[in-house]
Amino acid sequence: MIEIIPGELELTHLRLIHSDHVEVSLATSARDLIDKSAAAVAAIARKGEAAYGINTGFGRLATTHIPFDQLELLQQNLVLSHAVGVGNPMTKEVVRLMMVLKIGSLSQGYSGIRYEVIEALIRLYNANILPVIPEKGSVGASGDLAPLAHLAAVLLGVGEVYHNDQVISATEGLKLAGMTPIKFAPKEGLALLNGTQASTALALHGLFQAENLFASAVVSGSLSVEAAAGSTVPFDDRIHKIRGHRGQIKVAEKYLKILTGSEINLSHQDCEKVQDPYSLRCQPQVMGAILDQINHCAATLATEANAVSDNPLVFSETLEVLSGGNFHAEPVAFASDILSIVISEIGALAERRIALLIDSSLSGLPPFLVRDGGVNSGFMIAHVTAAALASENKTLAHPASIDSLPTSANQEDHVSMATFAARKITDIADNVATILAIESLAAIQGIELRAPLSTTPTLSKVVEMVRKLVPHYAIDHYLAPDIVAAKGLVVNGDLARNYPGWTLQSGLDG
Repeated sequence: MIEIIPGELELTHLRLIHSDHVEVSLATSARDLIDKSAAAVAAIARKGEAAYGINTGFGRLATTHIPFDQLELLQQNLVLSHAVGVGNPMTKEVVRLMMVLKIGSLSQGYSGIRYEVIEALIRLYNANILPVIPEKGSVGASGDLAPLAHLAAVLLGVGEVYHNDQVISATEGLKLAGMTPIKFAPKEGLALLNGTQASTALALHGLFQAENLFASAVVSGSLSVEAAAGSTVPFDDRIHKIRGHRGQIKVAEKYLKILTGSEINLSHQDCEKVQDPYSLRCQPQVMGAILDQINHCAATLATEANAVSDNPLVFSETLEVLSGGNFHAEPVAFASDILSIVISEIGALAERRIALLIDSSLSGLPPFLVRDGGVNSGFMIAHVTAAALASENKTLAHPASIDSLPTSANQEDHVSMATFAARKITDIADNVATILAIESLAAIQGIELRAPLSTTPTLSKVVEMVRKLVPHYAIDHYLAPDIVAAKGLVVNGDLARNYPGWTLQSGLDG
């Protein structure tokens, strides 16, 4: 059970929620602020003076005053008219994050929503009744309106939900949770569908993928150093300390730990080779810069996970309702674009190492990593697949945040495109997971071709783990299933577990 203390959600909590269904509770200290905020909205609604989102229309219709007896209908119509998402459903991991982020934001007492509504979200979540939310339809400004409207609609008994991997109607889902459809009081529909929780949940999903891929790539890159009989001198801490970048220093230390204790390395201490290619030698510099950016994005998203990002905001002490722009998801968009770029670069560097390994003039290994080349093609076309995916990522990594299209009759005239920026991280991450799988297979093949010399204790464990699923490449065979099996080890975090200090819960600083 994770207790949600409003404003104090930590990435550790969010990683757990992302990885599995963990029940949540709300800190009792939040109740008073929630009640005061809801009472303030009720008082404003009774007075009848125009207050945006409480008794007015929305967007360009903000000047339209709504009579008191139509305020419930106003909120219901708002939710139903905004539930226009399209495309594939968001994954359950993302929906879990989205629900918890929305609960945390609403519970801070600035949204004017009743405790009963927040409690309904908690009950749905804890019952593992997850709304089916289409992934497309938000521009990341004025809130993630369409995705969050699909979330809010379930409370009305509208739409569909997941239960035990089955899709059922929202009314059936509410019954299973022991609930009935609720009626929204003034501002509650707007509070539910205004905010950055969809884009932030998608971006957190991308962040956790980035952390896993980063750790996996340090391991696969170390395998390639061994396979290519590369030097460990470029990982000497003296080199990195005089440059000063924290990520570079830290990553070089991790490589050295993984690469310690190798017979392969000892065998070429006095060789004539002076320097390795950049894809081996410059791993601390490139991966260190990537680590710094991942940690920067993690800090941004941790802040946004605790943000109050709906509009307008209710300040109950003074009975003021202030309109602002906290729903504008530019911080999330920038973080998402950075994550897309750095994940792409992880794949780009790994692809270059694969190319190095299959080139006998650089690696000193048999051409394409297979004996009897000619009748056997080895890893020739596996590298082509990696190259195709690395190239595809160049387009996918184009920043979405620099685009904007005006919406709502030019009232919302600059938008962040954060939801798309965050959503495409997963496409890039999937490509990179495949590239790292191919690199791991190629590098392990290269290490085995250097027998009887052995690799390091850490990497020997990796070789053993992979070989339980994929045999040594002796002759050409149907290779696609091998790549799928190795990719599973990347996606599931099994490869990353060989990164010193790594855990899926604590991330890269573990």
